[in-house]
Amino acid sequence: MAGNSARPGLSQLIFGLSVVIIAFNLRTVFSSASAVLPEIVESYGLDPFAVGALTTLPVICLGAFSPCGPLMSRAFGLERSLLVVTLVLALGLGLRGLPSSWTLFAGTAFAGAAIAVGNVLLPSLVKQHFPQRVAALTGGYSMSLCLGAACAAGLTLPIERALQGSVEAALASWAIPALFAAAAWLPQAITRTDAGSAEDGQTGTVWRDPRAWQITLFMGLQSALAYCVFGWLVPILRERGVEAVSAGSVVALSVIAQGFACLVAPHFAVRLRDQKVIAVFCCVISVASLEAMLFAPLATIEVWAVLLGLGQGALIALALTIIVLRSPNAVVASHLSALAQFVGYLLAAIGPLFVGWIRAGTGTFAWCSVLFAFVGAAMAVNGWLAGRPGYIAERSPRPDAVPTER
Repeated sequence: MAGNSARPGLSQLIFGLSVVIIAFNLRTVFSSASAVLPEIVESYGLDPFAVGALTTLPVICLGAFSPCGPLMSRAFGLERSLLVVTLVLALGLGLRGLPSSWTLFAGTAFAGAAIAVGNVLLPSLVKQHFPQRVAALTGGYSMSLCLGAACAAGLTLPIERALQGSVEAALASWAIPALFAAAAWLPQAITRTDAGSAEDGQTGTVWRDPRAWQITLFMGLQSALAYCVFGWLVPILRERGVEAVSAGSVVALSVIAQGFACLVAPHFAVRLRDQKVIAVFCCVISVASLEAMLFAPLATIEVWAVLLGLGQGALIALALTIIVLRSPNAVVASHLSALAQFVGYLLAAIGPLFVGWIRAGTGTFAWCSVLFAFVGAAMAVNGWLAGRPGYIAERSPRPDAVPTER
């Protein structure tokens, strides 16, 4: 793909800010629904199976539609594909405002599909246009992901109450920033210089490369914990006796901490020869903090929420950074990202689904601690393996394979 990897300063800044604005919208569908889940159940009359399906559906879509990313990029180019993503995302979020459970699920599916493609295209975009600014751009858009999730977690219930209890309007309100993102990205789509990416012989090796699968499992398992938090942490806290708005605020605090970690973690990661130790450390912090959300005294919840956010924010930023660092070029980055998110998010969908089943079967969230510990252990193992130096599809690691920020 021919691209402008050395854009003039102001143009590059605007381009990067537009990426960050798009990223803000790629998690709101999850945390906005979680924040008002009891109100959704009451308004739409959902049974426990439907509730589990609603929290799992967008994560399944993240996996199922991820392979569309490289296809769209090859056909239309990165910039135009991202414009389509933002418009479909706005449509999906807006459909949730209609008073029907069918449109609630359809809108959630549209949003999940759009986010799937956006998740795949962003690492490739960074590799293509900002090869010497991997940490800055990955950190920036990862932080924006968390900021959007935090805003949706903390503001959806107040918006619902301000709109006289209209949960549909509160959910649909998140289409507004998505439309703004489409407007901000429109100039990039119009003025793009590439005509779509060409295939390259390296991409066929991605699905056969053991390192690619280790990255995929690391991505999927950290996402499983992340979507357990997005989908169930507010209900967990409310069941423990935390008032509804306060529970949303605690989750928002945690996601804000994620944003800080997202901004900082890539700068550390790209300066290390490998990312093994930092990956395992972040796994331990995240799982220990999540277990504390189940059992720690409520007076300490805010502390654990911040630690949880720092751990999980570092994990998502680290996973995205590793995808870029282990790819020799933008085309391979796109295919590795598609694999990691296709398989990874289908795996991640199991997390929220199991939490719902455990809660329905035992009458308490406490037994979810076993699930969290198991996922955390598997994540640490694959994080260690994925964090080793070298590009994918190489027979042996190369000491000079990990780029550094300049």
